[in-house]
Amino acid sequence: MNPIDLSAAASALPAPWASHLLGQVGTAAVKVLRMDGRPLPVESHDHPEMLLVLDGRLELLVDGVEVAVGPGELHRIPARAPHAVRPGSRGTLLIVEVPEGE
Repeated sequence: MNPIDLSAAASALPAPWASHLLGQVGTAAVKVLRMDGRPLPVESHDHPEMLLVLDGRLELLVDGVEVAVGPGELHRIPARAPHAVRPGSRGTLLIVEVPEGE
């Protein structure tokens, strides 16, 4: 497999906040997306997520706590934790999702 330019992959997406599956590592899904400053409503998943900010800044509300994640920083969202994207989140985000029990 050839190297993937993550910034180019995110820029090529048809819409912000629409993630693109780059591949699987075991049972983990690796995705990229482009953030555009808009907030997203509260959601939760049955599996944990790892969020890596490649460039820009991710502003989160996780289980009622405000979290700011900057370039090169990784944040883990526990399974079933309610979380929302706050206004001002911009840049490129890499997401690793691992199904429950993996």
